[in-house]
Amino acid sequence: MNKSFTYYYFIGIGGIGMSALARFFHAMGKKVFGYDKTSSPLTETLAQEGMEICYIDTLDSLPRQIVDNPEESLVIYTPAIPRDSVLLQFFGSENYALMKRSEVLGMVTDETINLSVAGTHGKTTTSCMLAAIFKASGLKFTAFLGGISADLDSNYYHQTAEGVHYSISEADEYDRSFLKLNPSSAIITSTDADHLDIYGSKEEVQDSFELFASKVIDKDLLLVAKGANINAHHISYSVDDVTADYYAENVIYRGSGSSFDLMENGMVVFHNLTVKLPGKHNLENAIAASVLALKQQVDPESIRTALANFKGIKRRFEYIYEDDKLVYIDDYAHHPSELNVLIDSLKLMYPDRKITGVFQPHLYSRTKDFYLEFARALDRLDHCILLPIYPARESPVKGVSSSLILNEMQLAQKVLLEKNDLIPYLSSQEMEILVTIGAGDIDRLIEPIKEALNG
Repeated sequence: MNKSFTYYYFIGIGGIGMSALARFFHAMGKKVFGYDKTSSPLTETLAQEGMEICYIDTLDSLPRQIVDNPEESLVIYTPAIPRDSVLLQFFGSENYALMKRSEVLGMVTDETINLSVAGTHGKTTTSCMLAAIFKASGLKFTAFLGGISADLDSNYYHQTAEGVHYSISEADEYDRSFLKLNPSSAIITSTDADHLDIYGSKEEVQDSFELFASKVIDKDLLLVAKGANINAHHISYSVDDVTADYYAENVIYRGSGSSFDLMENGMVVFHNLTVKLPGKHNLENAIAASVLALKQQVDPESIRTALANFKGIKRRFEYIYEDDKLVYIDDYAHHPSELNVLIDSLKLMYPDRKITGVFQPHLYSRTKDFYLEFARALDRLDHCILLPIYPARESPVKGVSSSLILNEMQLAQKVLLEKNDLIPYLSSQEMEILVTIGAGDIDRLIEPIKEALNG
C-alpha cells in the first residue's frame, strides 16, 4: 500500500472478506480493531487472536488509539454496512482515511502476482483448492479467501519463501467489488444472475464480468468455465464438454470424491487425478485450479498431492454427523443454481435415501427475484423445511417472505417453521439424509442440531 498506518479499524469485521484482511494486517504486527453487529464464531476467533472487537454502533465504543490518532488510522468498511451507521458517519465526517474493503484488497494484491477467482458460484472452493496447491508447492503466497479452508484452518494464509510473491484472492462481484482488483491471471467459474438489487438486470451482471475479464492482460491466463459466456479471448474448461480447451476424461465418481484424467485439446495433461470432494461441480473446480497452477509453473506433483488431500471448506458440503441411520451435512448454498448443484451431489451419493432439507433464504431481494427458481429446486428434495428469510443488510420488503417459495412448491412434504421450532420438529421426524442450507445465521443451529441428533 502507498502508506502504512499504525491502526486499522474494520466496520463489519465479522464478514468473511473483511476478517481475512484484518488477519493480514494483524499478522503484519498492526493494531487491529473492529465493529460488527453481532458476535459470531468468526469474531470470537478474531478476538482470541488478539483483535479488539465491539458490537455497539456508538462513538463510546471506539478505542482511544483510534480516537486519538486519526492520521495514523485506516478505517475499512464493507458496503453491507448501513449508510446510517453511527461509526461510518463519524469516520466519514472526520479526518480519517476511509476505504472500502475491495479498494484495500486491490492495493494489497497489486504488490503481488495476483491470481483471482470470480464467479457467482464455485469461487470459494476453487480459490481454496488453489491455495492448497500453492501451500503444497512451497512458493511464496498470500491467500484472501471467501470461506474457512479446512486445509488452512482460516480464510487468510501466508507462506514465506524465496522468489516472486503470489496472492490468491476471491473476487467478489457484489457491489462490483472485483473491479478494484488487477489480476495477473483469473478464473471465472460462472456468471449467473445474482445481486439484482445492485445490478438491476442479468445483462448488467454479465457486463461487470466482462469488465473483470478485460483486466487480465494476457488472455491465455484467463480461464473461463464453458458456458459462462465471456466474450473476451480466454481459455475454456469443462468437466465433460470436449470442445473446451481443458476437460476431464475417464471420470469415476465415488462416494466422497472422484478421479479423472485432465485433458488439453485431446492430449493427456494428468493421468488419474483424485479429488476428495463429491460432485461434478467440484471436479470442474479442480480442473480450473489445476490449470491455473500449471500456467504459473507450479510443480505438477504439488497439484496432484494437494487435490488428493484437499479437505474442503467449512459450510461447503460439510459433514456434521453420521451414524448407521443418519447423515447430517451443512452447506452454504443460497442461490437456486447452488441449490441444484447441492441436490445433484446428494442424489448422486445417496440415490436410495430420503433427503430432508432445511433452507433459510438469504435476503429479501434475492427471494423476490428467484422465489420461483427456489421452489423448483427445493421440490427436488423429499422433505423440505423452510425458515424465515435472513435479512442481512436489508430491511423487510412488503409481501416478500419465505411463504412466496412455499406457496409455489409442489412437494407434498413441506413446512415453514420459526427457528425456535426447528429442533423439536426434527426430533419428531424419521430422517435418513439431513442437510441444512443457507448463507445466513442458520450456522448457529448446526451445533444444537448435532447435539439433538447425538441425544
